[in-house]
Amino acid sequence: METRMEMQHVNPESYAAMFALEKCAASSKLPAKLKELIKIRASQINGCAFCLNMHTKDARKLGESEARIYGLNAWRESPFYTPEERAVLAFTESVTLVTKDQVPDAIYEGLQHYFSDKEISDIILCIITINAWNRIAISTRLMPQE
Repeated sequence: METRMEMQHVNPESYAAMFALEKCAASSKLPAKLKELIKIRASQINGCAFCLNMHTKDARKLGESEARIYGLNAWRESPFYTPEERAVLAFTESVTLVTKDQVPDAIYEGLQHYFSDKEISDIILCIITINAWNRIAISTRLMPQE
């Protein structure tokens, strides 16, 4: 496969807007490893090879373990995640796969046990940002680098 286009060159204004959103999401006080788990899990669901490649590398640089990275596809069955991380991963899946059923109250309430409203808003921003990047990368066939 080949990259269809490089959006940052074709439409720099929209790309700059995406980077502003990314900068805002990155500035949250959420733990960096948690943000990477969100990005990896959403990218797995969306099938975004570019973002999976990038964020698994970023997670490793932060000291994330291979077991936790590999286990994300089966996080419910894996012993590697804290209750807080499990709540975030369930929420990430629900927001990424949002349907007519919306985000169930039980999943949202699960977050509220561990996170403040501000932290939840930061989690939402992180989820929607990676989902937007996934859609850009997938639709333009942005190729991962080794």
